Amino acid sequence: MRRGKPASGRGLRVADQIQKDLSEILVFELKDPRVGMITITEVELTPDYAYAKIFFTSLSDSEEAIRDTLSGLESASGFLRGRLGVRLRIHTLPQLRFEYDHAIARGMRLSGMIEKVNAERPVADDDAPSPEK
Repeated sequence: MRRGKPASGRGLRVADQIQKDLSEILVFELKDPRVGMITITEVELTPDYAYAKIFFTSLSDSEEAIRDTLSGLESASGFLRGRLGVRLRIHTLPQLRFEYDHAIARGMRLSGMIEKVNAERPVADDDAPSPEK
């Protein structure tokens, strides 16, 4: 789900490639213990490719774990950008900015609230025999 202004076709392809390559780099090359198992959910590029906003989610959604992961990603951003530079062949390699994606946690919370309301709602008697006239 794209958050901002829609990018051009090439911009979308570059953002998707950054997402794919960055996911592989995080799994296979980054050794920072603060960055656990995370999933990159989206990459937004500025039109001039100067900045890339990287949205991520993690298994632990506690504030402390998110802060630790964010600080690990920010301190490793130079390394990650360098590794992306080896893989991508574009004129301007974007600066990486990381942001936790709250959409997944919010969706799970809303889903839980809906399930709770449905469980508390009285069940309609669909199986009861209808009164005969």
